[in-house]
Parts: sequence; structure tokens; C-alpha cells
Amino acid sequence: MSKHYMMGTGHPRRHALAAALAISLGFTGVAMAQSTTGSFFGQAPVGDSVTVVSQTGISRDVPVDSTGRYRVGNLPVGSYTVQLKKDGAIVDTRNDVTLNVGVGTEVSFAAKVLNTVTVSANSIPKIDVTSVDSRSVITSKDLERLPLGRTAEAIALLAPGVVQGSGFFNNSLSFGGGSPSENAYYINGFSSSDPLSNLGGVGLPYGSIDQQETYIGGYSAKYGRSDGGVINQIGKQGTNEWHFGGQVLWEPRFAESDPVSRYYPNMSLPSGYTYAQSNLPGTIYQARQNDKQWRTVYDAYVGGPLIKDKLFFFLAAESEKVEGRSTNTSDASQAAYLDYTNKLQKFYGKINWNITDNNLLEFTHIVNKQPGDAGNIDPTGNPAISPEVSSGEYYGYNYATGKTGGALGLYPIWSKNSTTLDIIKYTGYITQDLTVSATFGKNDVTNFTEIPGQNATDPFIANPLNQNPAYTGGGTITNSNTVRLINSPDAKTRTHGLRLDVDYHLGSHDLSVGMDNMFYHASDQGQVTSGPGYAWYYFITQTPNDPINSYSAAPGSPYYARQRIFHDATSMSVAQKAYYLEDKWQATDRWMIDVGLRNDRFTNLNNAEQPYVRSGNQWAPRLGTSWDVFGDSSLKVYANLGRYYLALPSSVAIRGASASTYTDQYFTYSGIAANGAPTGLTALGPAHSADNEYGVTPDPKTFTATNLRSEYQDELILGFDKTLGSAWTTGAKFTLRRLESAIDDVCDTDKIATKLTSMGLVAADYITDQPGCRLINPGKSNDFLVARTDGTGYTKVTMTKDDWGFTEGAKRKYYALNMYLEHPFDGKWQARLDYTFSRSYGNTEGQVRSDIGQTDVSKTEDWDFAALMANANGVLFNDRTHQIKAYGVYAITSEWMVSGRLVATSGAPKSCLGYYPPPDTDPSGYLAAYHYCFAQPSSPGAVGRMPWNMRLDMGVMYRPMFAQQKLAFGLDVFNVLNRQVPTQWSATSESSSPGTVLNTYGLGMYYTQPRYVRLSVSYDY
Repeated sequence: MSKHYMMGTGHPRRHALAAALAISLGFTGVAMAQSTTGSFFGQAPVGDSVTVVSQTGISRDVPVDSTGRYRVGNLPVGSYTVQLKKDGAIVDTRNDVTLNVGVGTEVSFAAKVLNTVTVSANSIPKIDVTSVDSRSVITSKDLERLPLGRTAEAIALLAPGVVQGSGFFNNSLSFGGGSPSENAYYINGFSSSDPLSNLGGVGLPYGSIDQQETYIGGYSAKYGRSDGGVINQIGKQGTNEWHFGGQVLWEPRFAESDPVSRYYPNMSLPSGYTYAQSNLPGTIYQARQNDKQWRTVYDAYVGGPLIKDKLFFFLAAESEKVEGRSTNTSDASQAAYLDYTNKLQKFYGKINWNITDNNLLEFTHIVNKQPGDAGNIDPTGNPAISPEVSSGEYYGYNYATGKTGGALGLYPIWSKNSTTLDIIKYTGYITQDLTVSATFGKNDVTNFTEIPGQNATDPFIANPLNQNPAYTGGGTITNSNTVRLINSPDAKTRTHGLRLDVDYHLGSHDLSVGMDNMFYHASDQGQVTSGPGYAWYYFITQTPNDPINSYSAAPGSPYYARQRIFHDATSMSVAQKAYYLEDKWQATDRWMIDVGLRNDRFTNLNNAEQPYVRSGNQWAPRLGTSWDVFGDSSLKVYANLGRYYLALPSSVAIRGASASTYTDQYFTYSGIAANGAPTGLTALGPAHSADNEYGVTPDPKTFTATNLRSEYQDELILGFDKTLGSAWTTGAKFTLRRLESAIDDVCDTDKIATKLTSMGLVAADYITDQPGCRLINPGKSNDFLVARTDGTGYTKVTMTKDDWGFTEGAKRKYYALNMYLEHPFDGKWQARLDYTFSRSYGNTEGQVRSDIGQTDVSKTEDWDFAALMANANGVLFNDRTHQIKAYGVYAITSEWMVSGRLVATSGAPKSCLGYYPPPDTDPSGYLAAYHYCFAQPSSPGAVGRMPWNMRLDMGVMYRPMFAQQKLAFGLDVFNVLNRQVPTQWSATSESSSPGTVLNTYGLGMYYTQPRYVRLSVSYDY
């Protein structure tokens, strides 16, 4: 399982499976990462009672206890009226109090009330002293006012500690130094994460988002399966009032700035090093001056009562169409540009039934249809910035003249992901103190892929510029095949889950117990090579007879070709089970202690339904405390310490526990056919697979260490929140995270044979060179079963880090200090400013490799061989030392409002990968994948940083009084300063031989999005 995915080397590299999430702002609240509810608490006269009434008619009445406190928990989010009653009569009222998801909202009443009082209290700048977590809540009103992208990730980026992930993973995010696959997505309490690789997840239609909470850590024992962050979206629901409306948005092509073109780097190279093609440095790599797009979005909603106070519905739909152009790179298999059309459709429907005041039932139905993931770009030849689209066609483009031509009759991948989620939730308020809730959900995903007009006999041609000009007439010869790897057609994933929670209020204790089970099954997931099932790569060696690889040499001619065969489509299943206990204890009137214990169990099965990972019990303790310093919710000091386990997604079976084929064979050639394939072939050696991937299923008993532990991370949070007067809040928070255990694979099977010999056994009597690699906890002692060649059973072998040749185990540490200042919206203006200083360092990013775009979750090229980990300790890719985030709105008049958002982050670390120093320049057979740069040690981040990335977005909205402010016209400008900087560069320095520098080394891979304009018209009744 060679994990290579390096730029332009042509050596077998692990392909990208898919490409994205979430979080933290400075607020704190009840830690419910999958929650759909919130709570009220506060102080009131002893002997009185408090009643809360929602817009859907839900009513809860609780007494004030002997200490003068009350609490009403597990309430659906929304707007409430909170009433103080004395002897059954209402004596004080707070109207329009918004209950946010997961938050404890304080509503206190004076100790003495002489007359009936009614107050509008929608914006109360008090602090939630009942929580110990780290997160933010953004409401639908915030979304209306702020200039934001229409995705869950764009909302989550408002939070401190959340940074944009690698462009290889599309719209991915990194939370608190974690990798993009370590996040979790939820909608209305059910998982909407990508069920295959956990990179990203499904989001709601933008107009149907009631609230989005974004967590970066500190959540309670009720929730787990994430050591990064969590995005939890709550959809809108019907109320006793009818509401309907719609919106149209345009992002016109003419108002978008041209993306900057990309050029081959022209660096000063050390003595003895030359570029692979000396004519390319400084020349254009990708012309993008016309690569712009037009986006149109339509959405509509309607909601209201079917039966007042009993039965409600809400429906929302969104349709998005993007038309644009993308020019291929100059070294692509086709000299062309792509005219494409992407279509995305979302539907959201929810029914709420108040069976009684004490029994509630919710049903949610979500449909999401969108183009397939474009994460499988092969930098050695795949041509597209976005190759997988709803429809499109290639047109000629001449890099020499810059002129365009006619249609080529070539088409990109046509791919569509269709996701359907159905969620049912029951909530029963059995007594004033006992609440029971149960949630069942299922998620069906279909991935459909095809290449229109694909000729099954035409192989993909990579690196055509390296073809022997004697056979091409000085040009290149290619064919209609535009994509090397395609997803297996009609791949499917099915998920279902059941969650049960029981909450009991006993004196000063809020006790919770529950279970949280998820089950996944995927079929035909993975990729295959397009065309006849193999691809051709062309190469030029600088000096004839230089070694091309470890087992062959080019005889005389500098021109040679490689045939690559790849196929890893398979089926797999995963079972994730958990149960928990938690006690939120109000120890005194100012001290709250939250203690919990969670147990997770994970089981992964291969295509034969054979388990290859059984985690056993994974105990995760959580401990937090909150101190209400003055007893009036004006100053909170809090701390939280917890352990968080991360499950292996189902994609681990792909090129891991299931069969895969990945072979390379090198040839010289004496001609090139009309379809670009070499002819007159002379083999330079047999077909070879770096990790024995010849289509044989690994033995599940030997694939995984028998004592494998799940990845887990320990986290410490210390912070405070303080009100400043009646309108401001401020605070600071320190976060420390340490990865304690990781899962990756090791491929150096010779080391097992060596260990057998040291045990006094005959290595030849055992099968050590099995297909693929083996899953381990890097740095730990791993117990393996090794099969005997005579079929009589297995022998246990314990492999330490020293046995593999590693000098240390997996290490990832993150620390951050965040400071914020906020003015909540008061009807006139709001503002928030965050500054975060952080560091993320170690020798492993986590489950994926962002620097080379490797999405093989927990199967990266890290740890495959000891030589690959030399000098691996450094600043990790997701480190952003400085983060400045600010946003705000200001109502100039009752009709006009302006808004803005600023995000400025220091650049990502740069890495340089190359060959090992002589004499053995490639000890692992991975070519230029080592942490050496021009034969010198080069740890991650050692060659500097990408430039600062600063983006300013601004907006203006007009709500005319003549339409009773139900009609709104909006204008948003994104990246106002049109600052376009590279966010990541190509890290691989050398090509197929030491001393030959890749022309793409140091090339900017991804850039800040150019300035664009969004116009909108909306109506809300």
C-alpha cells in the first residue's frame, strides 16, 4: 500500500478518495455536540414557579428550589416567553427570549415583584455559567446580516481556532490543529458526515438553517467520535404563525476578477541539481485569466401550523447552478479548457407533533444532490481544476498563442452524489425531573460516475510533453480520455443509527445516561483506472543508463514509459457503539462540576464481512468545572479536561483490509500509436507493486495489530468570560491538545521476518510478505499474528518501534490562546473581534497528509518505512501561528444596514520532500518522498511559510419600509481587496531520479478566491 501521492514523480502514489469540518467561537454553553435542545436557568424568589411557553405551544412549569434557583432543560430551540408566577398568577414576564442550541440561557427575576411586569428580552448579554465547553452559536438572524459563503464551513470559519484546510480536500477545515477527517457533522441530532472517509458532510439549504453551533472542544461524555471539531446544524420548524418566502441570488461572471495565472517556479538550484525540463522555469503553467463563473441560486420556504399548538410543518428547497470555465494546465493530457455546468439541489422538510405537552415527535427529511467530489486530481497529468461536473465539454486551447479553438468532443467525468437523510426523534417529559429522548436516523448515499463518450480502448496519457519527439513530429499525441481514475459507478453507502438519552434531575444533580450507536455499510466504493484499465506515463531521464527505479535501468535511450494498473473498488462495513454516564452537579450556588465517562467500541469489517479491527472498550473520562465568581453570571472562570476517541471510517478497507491492485511496469518504446499509447515495447523488468497489491485480499487476522487502540487525544481548556457593562462581553481561553495514540499502516514487512529470526524461528516458515501493509499504533508495541506457510495456524509476534526502526512514536501537540471582545446585536449594531495565537507541531498530522493531498485515512505514507520518518518532526501543515477574525453589522437607518467580515491568518508551513542522501538515495522505494531537500535534512515547515492570507468581505442590505421590511435587496462583495495569494505549494522537489528537480516544485497549488460580487433579492413573510 504505497502511500505516495507526490507531484509529477510518476511513482505509485496513493490516490485521493474524496475531499471536508468544524470548530469554536468564544461563547460557552451546555456541551451537546449533537444536541437539538437548550435550557433556561436563573434565580427567582423561593416558593414561586417559572413557566416557559414556546411559539409552538410547548409549555413547561417548574418550581423555584429552596436555594432560589430554577432550571428547565431539554427544550427545543426557538423563541420563548418566560413567566414568573406567584400563587398561580403571572407577576413578571420576559418575551421573545431566544433559546440557542446547547446553551444554558439565564433569565432571572427580581427577589421582590410589586406589580406585573412585561419585558422584551431577546438579547441578554449574560454569560452561560452552566457550561464548560468551547464553541459558538450562529443564528439565522446572524446569517441574514453577515456577508458569508453559503456553506456550513463558511459559517464555522467565524470561530477562532478554525482554519481552512488543504485545497486538496476541497472545502475542508482544520479545528485546533486536527486533520480534516477528524471532524463531525450533524443535522437535527443525526450524523451527516461523509460515511466513507469522514471528509466533510451534508449541510442544510442555507435559508432553512435556524442555528449552527460550532465546537472546537470540551464537549461532554454524551458525545464523541471527533478529536477535531463539530458542526451541528439545526433546521427551522413550523410555529403557530405562518411564514413563507424566497430568495434569488446572482454572482455574475462580469463582476468577478480574473484568477491569477500560475507559472513554473524559477529557483536558484544547488550545485549538481537541474530542472527536469530546462525550458520550463518561469513559463506559464496554467492560464486562468478567463476562468470565471456565473452562479445563480433560488430558494423558497413555507412553514406554519397544520393544527394550532399541535402539528406543524416546515418545507424548504434550494437550487443552485454554476456555469464557468477552467483551463487545463500546460502539462495536461489535453491542451484544452473546460466549459462546465454544476447543479446542486437541496430539500429540507420537518414535521413537529406535540402529541401532548409532555410528548413530542419530530420527523425530518433531507435530500441533497450535487456533483461528485473532485478530489481525485492527479497532478502528474489529470487536467481539471474541477473535473467532475454535472455536464461540460472541452474546447481547444493553445498555450503557445493563447488562442482558443473549437469543441474537441471530449467530456469530463459526469458524477453525482445523492444523499437522503430521514430522522425521527421522540422526546418525553415523563415528570418534571425525568426526560427521555430517542433518535433514529438513516442516511442513503449513491455515487454515480461516468465519462460521456469514453472510448474503452483509449488509455489515459500522462506527461505527454515527455514523449519522444521523433515519434510525434515535435508535438504530443493524446486521445479522448481526460481522467485517469474514476469512482466505481453506482457506489452506495447506507447508514443507520439509534440514540437514547435519559436525563434525571435529582436535587443539585442533573444525571444523564444513554447510548449512541451507528452502523455503516458501503458497496462498490473506491476507484478504477479508466479506459482499458491501465494508464501510460511518459518520462525522460537526464542521463542515459541512470537507474529509473530499484529493479531496472534504461538501456541507452533517455525516453521511457510506465504502465500503471490500479483498482481498489470494494465493499465494507463499520459498527460504532457507545454508552455514557454524566453528572452535572451544582455543588454550590456558584460552582458547577461536570463529570462524565464514555465508552466507545468500534468494529470494522472487510468486503467478506470479516472483522479486521475490534477496538474493545475505549474509556473516555471528562471532567469540567465552572465558577460563577460573583453569583450574577457576569464573570465565569472554567476548566475542562477530557479524552476523545476517534473511530476509523469505512474507507480504511479500501487499499487496506480488502483486495486492491496497484502495479507499475517500465518499458522503452519505438513508436507511439494514434491514441498516444507507446508501441514497440521492451520491458525493463516485470510488473511490480511496491506493497504487494496484486488483487489478493489480506488475511484480516494478520492485517491489524491484535492490540490496536483507537486514535485518541487528551485536551485541557482553561478560560474565563466576563461582561463589560450591559452590552459587551470579553474573555480568554487557553487550549492544550495532545495526540496520545494514532493509527496508520506500516509496509516494511521484512522487519517482521527479522523479528522472527531474532525469536529463534525460521522466517521462511511464515507468510511475512502478505498483500498490502499492516495497521499499527505508531510508536507503541504492536502484537501481530503471522500465518505459518504450512497452514497450521499463527504465531504471535510483538513489534516495538525499535523493531520497525522508528526513533519515536506518533506525536502531535497543539496549544492556543484566544482572546475576544464582543458586542451582541442590540437592534443597531454588533461586533466581534478574535485574536488567536497557536502552534501545531509533531511528526504526524493525523489521519491524512495535507502537504501532499493524501486522503487515505489512517493509511498515509507516514510510518510505511522508518526512512520516511527521518526528520519528520516539525511544524504541521494546519499550523497558523496568528489568526485575526472580526465581523460586525451596523444599521445606518431603519432601512439600510452595512456589514463586514475580516479574516487574516499567517501562512501555512512549507515543506520540501526529496531523495535520501547518497549512497542509498531511495531506501524504501518511494522515490522523492523523504524529509530531505537537496540531500539536506528538511523537517516540515523548515523552508518557510506561505504568505499571510487576508480576506475582507463587505455587504449592504436595503429593507424598504413600503414593503414593511419584508422585502430585502442585498449586495455583498467578497475579497474586496482582491488579494490573491497561494495557500499551499507543491512540496516534492525531485522527479524520478536524484538531482533532477521537478519543474512543479514550489508551484502554488491553491490560491485565495478572487474578488466576486453577490446580488440578492429576498422576501420573508
